[in-house]
Amino acid sequence: MATLDMPTTDRRHIPERRHALPAERYGWKVSAIDYIALALLVIGGLNWACVALFNVDAVATLFGAQSPATRLIYSLVGIAALYTVYFAARMARRPH
Repeated sequence: MATLDMPTTDRRHIPERRHALPAERYGWKVSAIDYIALALLVIGGLNWACVALFNVDAVATLFGAQSPATRLIYSLVGIAALYTVYFAARMARRPH
């Protein structure tokens, strides 16, 4: 019976195929405050989508219209939007 002598490939000689995340690949430093700002923007965007599509302000519904908690959340979302402009500019300055 004939045998088939196939060359064996040792996995130690295969280069690593995992890719680094874009932040690691380009040397970006993403901090916790960056993630918090982005999460607040998502919350604000979803709230505006609810206002546009269903005429329901989810934040005002949960915390009451013009309550201090509602105004605080709106302020945090606004500050997060301003911070994200800085974040985007910081990412744009990094070399590719």
